[in-house]
Amino acid sequence: MLNRIGRVVASAALLGSCLLGTAHADEKVINFGIMSTESSQNLKSIWQPFLDDMGKKTGLKINATFASDYAGLIQGMRFNKVDVAWLGNKAAMEAVDRSNGEIFAQTSAANGAPGYWSVIIARKDSPINTVEDMLKNAKTLTFGNGDPNSTSGYLVPGYYVFAKNNVDAATAFKRTLNSSHEVNALSVAKGQLDVATFNTESWDRLEVTQPDMAAKLKVIWKSPLIPADPMVWSKALSDENKNKIREFFADYGNTDEEKAVLKGMQLGKFLKSSDDQLLPIRQLDLFKQRTETLASTSLNADEKAKRLKDIDAGLSKLQERLTELEKKNTASAG
Repeated sequence: MLNRIGRVVASAALLGSCLLGTAHADEKVINFGIMSTESSQNLKSIWQPFLDDMGKKTGLKINATFASDYAGLIQGMRFNKVDVAWLGNKAAMEAVDRSNGEIFAQTSAANGAPGYWSVIIARKDSPINTVEDMLKNAKTLTFGNGDPNSTSGYLVPGYYVFAKNNVDAATAFKRTLNSSHEVNALSVAKGQLDVATFNTESWDRLEVTQPDMAAKLKVIWKSPLIPADPMVWSKALSDENKNKIREFFADYGNTDEEKAVLKGMQLGKFLKSSDDQLLPIRQLDLFKQRTETLASTSLNADEKAKRLKDIDAGLSKLQERLTELEKKNTASAG
């Protein structure tokens, strides 16, 4: 816990030292936060043409910052050091709940996929071929888990692979480490980890940047579909700047030049979105909490009953909202 707090503080401090200012000191400056799922140098070359176009079309100065973990971006937004950020769904939920964030757009895959998938990987020459193999031999294996605020690297496998099997990923293995998608994949490819979390978007990217490493990997588990990554802005931004940013994302990708930029990012056009995108992720998070509460041996009967009642009430509210949206979408389609 202390290590995690230390990382959060360090990340926030790093953001503060790297940024030239905040949009609230000078509303013409927008600090754009990007998670370093691979080396910052690679990501900078991929994102810079897009950010340059954003600056030209909005008339705003765009400062890019690359954080080593999602906590840095979340804390950066909380303290007005990050104004717009590309986040995973789990991290976006944290930003919305704790850092005055709001979802305004969503990425789409270049191939038209409606989202992406979390995977657990091993080396191709590994005898581990299934989740059952992994869990049966866990005490002899080193496991690379994701950033605790990662949807595909942590939340999704945390529920579907570990919580559903009543397994604590932090203690089940000989050794468990938390790191980024790229570090996990490369560590498995090099034989430094036996198994690790990863995702299909990062796999596609690795096949472009380091195909020799991607060729050494195999999938031993694949999740249900995960909604594509959200784009989040700080509610503290002015309405004028929000409108400029919203219009830019909605229109981007209409010209051949812009399509080429998105192709380099392995993205299709951005889609309109809102905080409602997080409803399935919130359900998943609560389901995971419910499973963990039921399995807890540290809670007495009254504490367990109260916690389960609160979780079930939260699940009921989420289902009501999902039902409401489904009815609205059905009416619109009709």
